[in-house]
Amino acid sequence: MEPAWRQQGRGRGRSQEGQAERSQPPQKERERPGGAGRGGGMKTEPQGVSVQLKFEEIRKSNQAAAQRLVEGQISSSSDEEEDDGHNKEGKTGRILASTFTTYTSQTGGDASGLARTGQYVSDLFQSGALTCLICIASVKRTQAVWSCSSCFSLFHLPCIQKWARDSVFLVSSVTDEDFGQKQHPWPCPKCRAEYPHSATPTRYMCYCGKLQDPPVDPWLAPHSCGFVCQKELKPACGHTCLLLCHPGPCPPCPKMVSVSCMCSKAKPLPRRCSNKAWSCQQTCGKLLPCKQHTCSQPCHTECSPCPRVSVQTCVCGREEAERPCASPQWCCQQACGALLSCGNHTCEVVCHDGVCPPCPRSISRSCPCGKTKSSLPCTEEVLPCGDTCDRHLSCGKHTCSMRCHRGSCETCRQEVEKECRCSKYRKLMPCHKEYLCDSKCPKTRSCQRHQCRRKCCPGNCPPCDQSCGRTLGCRNHKCPSICHQGSCYPCPETVEVKCTCGSTVLLVPCGRERSTKPPRCKEPCRCPPSCHHPTRESHRCHPGPCPPCRQLCLLPLSNCSHTCPQPCHDLVLVKSQQVQLAGPWEQPSEPAFIEKALPCPPCQVPIATSCFGGHEVSPVPCHRRGQFSCQRQCGRPLTCGNHSCSRECHLVNDSNKCEVCEEGCSKPRPPGCPHLCPRPCHPGDCPPCSQMMRQRCHCKISLLYVECTKMTSADGPTKMQLGSCNNQCPKELSCGHRCKQVCHPGVCEEKCQQKVKLRCPCRRIKKEFPCTLSSQSEVQCDDICRDQQRKVSQLKEAEQKAAQEEEQKKLQEELEAFEKRQQRGGRRNKKRGRREEVDDEQGRRGKWWRCTVFVLVPLGGALLSITAYYLLTSPEHI
Repeated sequence: MEPAWRQQGRGRGRSQEGQAERSQPPQKERERPGGAGRGGGMKTEPQGVSVQLKFEEIRKSNQAAAQRLVEGQISSSSDEEEDDGHNKEGKTGRILASTFTTYTSQTGGDASGLARTGQYVSDLFQSGALTCLICIASVKRTQAVWSCSSCFSLFHLPCIQKWARDSVFLVSSVTDEDFGQKQHPWPCPKCRAEYPHSATPTRYMCYCGKLQDPPVDPWLAPHSCGFVCQKELKPACGHTCLLLCHPGPCPPCPKMVSVSCMCSKAKPLPRRCSNKAWSCQQTCGKLLPCKQHTCSQPCHTECSPCPRVSVQTCVCGREEAERPCASPQWCCQQACGALLSCGNHTCEVVCHDGVCPPCPRSISRSCPCGKTKSSLPCTEEVLPCGDTCDRHLSCGKHTCSMRCHRGSCETCRQEVEKECRCSKYRKLMPCHKEYLCDSKCPKTRSCQRHQCRRKCCPGNCPPCDQSCGRTLGCRNHKCPSICHQGSCYPCPETVEVKCTCGSTVLLVPCGRERSTKPPRCKEPCRCPPSCHHPTRESHRCHPGPCPPCRQLCLLPLSNCSHTCPQPCHDLVLVKSQQVQLAGPWEQPSEPAFIEKALPCPPCQVPIATSCFGGHEVSPVPCHRRGQFSCQRQCGRPLTCGNHSCSRECHLVNDSNKCEVCEEGCSKPRPPGCPHLCPRPCHPGDCPPCSQMMRQRCHCKISLLYVECTKMTSADGPTKMQLGSCNNQCPKELSCGHRCKQVCHPGVCEEKCQQKVKLRCPCRRIKKEFPCTLSSQSEVQCDDICRDQQRKVSQLKEAEQKAAQEEEQKKLQEELEAFEKRQQRGGRRNKKRGRREEVDDEQGRRGKWWRCTVFVLVPLGGALLSITAYYLLTSPEHI
């Protein structure tokens, strides 16, 4: 059995009004006179008073029935009056216009910011659009409601009050030790927005909260007080909402304010308050936090961190690295290493700024167990005291039994009797180990549906981690939440209820689609036509079959281009051809009339029909039209396009064509082409002439073969190029050089650009000039040339003088030798003969030596002169 608080208010679609009516006693019982129905000892009233009381009872009963009828008629789920497609012509349009008129007067008629709010107001007048998600029933005009300030959903006031009480009860039953002592918040059934316990609705208020129990006014939005909303707009701008009391969120602020751009550089401009942030598109130029660069982005509110990279030093200043300017503080991960105040140790703190901490060994120290204090200098280690350690072990119950030692103590290995986590079993085991038994927890988790089943559970069972899976009130989906106590949240899904054509859609909560009627559609019917017409006659979207088509047939008739002028006859009731029945006991196999598509009648439109050649026209009915021969000359152009057919007027088809032209082509040839067209008479232009023309090139040396069409269609420069053999021109210029241009027509240009070398008179200096300027240029000797000429002349004179002296010497020796021979007179003996032979041999040698010296000396002088000339004329000496 479920608890009483869950059984209360069960049943889907049960309205609050019906519950209230069932909870009240009948009208007659409530107003029965005090003495009626009691013991017979009571005094009876006169008959006139009894009749008057009955009359009053009947009158009040009729008034109550009429009031209930009026409330049902003006409920928000009733259908509104029909109009011709324009909302403002009906009652709903006028209510919407009166609600938004204060806003649109500020915006100059612009209602683009009212789209979301207008949807909430329009849903108030839609049949079945407003549904309480708690009881899955329609929200009517006369019922007390509550609106969520977060999702703006409407709920029945009794439903939301019960929801808040149940939510607080569930949370208290799970979390509070003292049940019901704390004031827990409760959530909205749709958006889960939490409300404090003090915000539980107790009174029926309008949307803006100004009026309690707003009266039902058919010319105002349901549950509205009719006053200006005046809620603070979000985001807060100092202005209030200008609409009449309305459901849903307030629209953006329509006020006009004068604001500057985001960077405050441009002049203030009038802007809409809800969209007052604007950019002037100028460069921001503000100094970034890095204090080195300026912002280069266009006008904006806040500058982003500097995107550039710069070389930055670490905190201790030892290392430099390229880092983003936005994060200048960084550490190099190196120990500081600075000498501490003690002067003996160095700082071991990683890269830091400021003063190093004091030496940790200079503070008052103790032995490892902490029993003996020592004030030794920081350079000396504190030795163990030798006493028992007695420090608490990790178990927290026992102490270390070792002597005073450095480092951490060992784990506790004493055997103690331990109790398991669920306190069911005990066992001797080492102190440092935890004892967990194998028994599984039989308790039920917070969902009150599943067991804990955790091994050795200490009693604080975790929340249930399984999925709820219960069917929601919509009967379409299951609860996706974690398994929980109490009722599930309403189904958050919405279902579209469409009209026949699907253009009008009504969003209803899931589960209401079965009981919600399709909305009335003001769009034209979109059902496909049952005849051949592409569209039906214009009428509104409706349920059921469409009326029969009354449009003209307009189907194209056979063998002509006209359309049928008769009314549509695709589905016509025609009497069926039934077989004669043998007797009254037989039933007809087919109905008396059946729908049948009748064929279109023959076309009676008079058509002007021409002869085969189109020489004359005669009107005939369209279905009997036909061409004829007028006995005239055909005159159709032949395939050549230049002549016409000379046959009698005839029909042209594949087997009876016009005659073929057998004449030759007589079209004029292109200018310059001496050849005839090789084709017979033909249409269009003649094909390009493909014969080759032979001609001499411009230099008259080579024979060229050029296609005729290229020569005749070429312009001046192209003809000049086609007449060239592309070889160098063989003609000589007046200067004696050959023309450097490619084969060309006409006289060669006299501007010879060939380089010519000119020397000075001594031929030491050499320069290059264009041939055209060589006659106007002259190279003069410089001082070096003159010094060289002087040295060469001196050298030649010295060589000539040495040669003359040598010649004189030689002649003198020959003369002396001749005189000696004359003095001897020819007398010789053997010794003299041998001596003379030796002398002759020496004379021959001397003569050869003199000849060699006579030749080599001038040759050496010449070589010296040439060497000196080249040394003087080299680039280093010029």
